[in-house]
Amino acid sequence: MKKPTLLILAAGMGSRYGGLKQVDAIGPKEEAIIEYSIFDAIRAGFGKVVFVIRKSFEDEFKAKFANKFQDKIEVVYVYQEVNPVIEGVDNIPHREKPWGTGHAVLSAKEVINEPFVVINADDYYGVSAYQTAFDFFQNGVSENRYAMVGFILDKTLSDNGTVNRGICKTDADNNLVDVAERLKIRREADGTIYYTDEDDDKDYPLKDDDVASMNFWAFHENFMDAAHEMFVAFAKANKENTRSEFYIPLIINELIQTGRIDLKVLKSEDKWFGVTYQADKPMVVESLKELTESGVYPSPLW
Repeated sequence: MKKPTLLILAAGMGSRYGGLKQVDAIGPKEEAIIEYSIFDAIRAGFGKVVFVIRKSFEDEFKAKFANKFQDKIEVVYVYQEVNPVIEGVDNIPHREKPWGTGHAVLSAKEVINEPFVVINADDYYGVSAYQTAFDFFQNGVSENRYAMVGFILDKTLSDNGTVNRGICKTDADNNLVDVAERLKIRREADGTIYYTDEDDDKDYPLKDDDVASMNFWAFHENFMDAAHEMFVAFAKANKENTRSEFYIPLIINELIQTGRIDLKVLKSEDKWFGVTYQADKPMVVESLKELTESGVYPSPLW
């Protein structure tokens, strides 16, 4: 088996966080969260890491990670353009935001020829997620079989504001049936978790043990061809809407509903955490400190 690749989506601008959170010092020796993901992937057996970033912060991003882990894993940088040329789609209005996570993955199409995991740059997923994905690549991945590592919803909330999550429905074999993007998720004073529906602006309850997609996907390399085909069609249909976004779940739902793939949901019991808001940072700093002191990670990390 080819060693799998870790694809890290790091092109966001951190508007809710108030800065470039991908490089913010979080760990005991000022490590960024992204470094813990890479560390966990290396010890699970991954062979390459691909960063999807923007040209506008390339220098700052590379300066943060220069010479830290290049001797331990192959490192590649690719760039998500906000206004890319899209074949067969002309006269697209100028956009201020990129085309979304599905397009971000496609930014790496030319450099990935092996099974790969997709993650967010500013999320901590826990040690087991990477080993679980690596084991799946050894025993289960194929052109028509993908996976995702899902997290218990209750373990993914923020105390400092609402979050958006992909809520998963599975069948009896833990194959994904549907993933629905739920917005403005929060726990109210009565203890119930709610989300706000963007169509009718009403609140609906969710269960604590619902499985949430935290954008930890395990794909066969043929995902790129399917995503490219769908993105061109999506761009043609939505080019006038400059805020439309081509999400990974849109691709997954289409592939499942047309019978092209099965997608196994591999549940993690680890606590996810991330820095959606600046107020999240102290909790994440403390959590990484505790993981380091308990021996899960060395300090310094590299």
